[in-house]
Amino acid sequence: MLRPDLKVIASLIPPGSRVLDLGCGNGELLEHLVKEKGVEGRGVEISESGVLECVRRGLSARHGNLDEGLADYPDRSFDYVILSQTLPYLADPVMILREMLRVGERAVVSFPNWGHWRNRLSFLLTGQVPQAISHPQPWYRAPRMYPMTVRDFGNLCREMGIEVERQVYMSGDRVLRHPWRKNLRSTVAIFVLRLEGSK
Repeated sequence: MLRPDLKVIASLIPPGSRVLDLGCGNGELLEHLVKEKGVEGRGVEISESGVLECVRRGLSARHGNLDEGLADYPDRSFDYVILSQTLPYLADPVMILREMLRVGERAVVSFPNWGHWRNRLSFLLTGQVPQAISHPQPWYRAPRMYPMTVRDFGNLCREMGIEVERQVYMSGDRVLRHPWRKNLRSTVAIFVLRLEGSK
């Protein structure tokens, strides 16, 4: 059974697409896309146990560190490159976004939103860095996350000349149908991206 945010990501991928799933974990999303949507899928995962689980599921996955980039893949090798709940852990988000949009026509990026009202209130009342609502993990535990908000990510995309083609916002397990004040209300944000001017 897919996590609710992974279900949303799966719904954004057209059948038969060429897909690269970065930080694919145990291959849960990739397996769903291959079986249910007939995608030609590959995965990259830093943990050896994750790669082994992907192989056990019959998936094509390799061991790799995303902070080293995607030099093994030629330009436009994929229709969609997915980065689910991994961007806040990476040392150089600008580099990986550039690489994703070099090797793929489109990128799908999801991340926990630290701009959620509970995080803001927690910081105000306790004076301590809050844990992301969707990823409750203390700041000192490895792997460490870099806090970011929906607004931060939107500003970065504008600076990089990246067009946001689609946005989906979730609060817990449900999609916000009317994303009014999305930076305040969403716990998870999902973006479909492409380079400005590309089709």
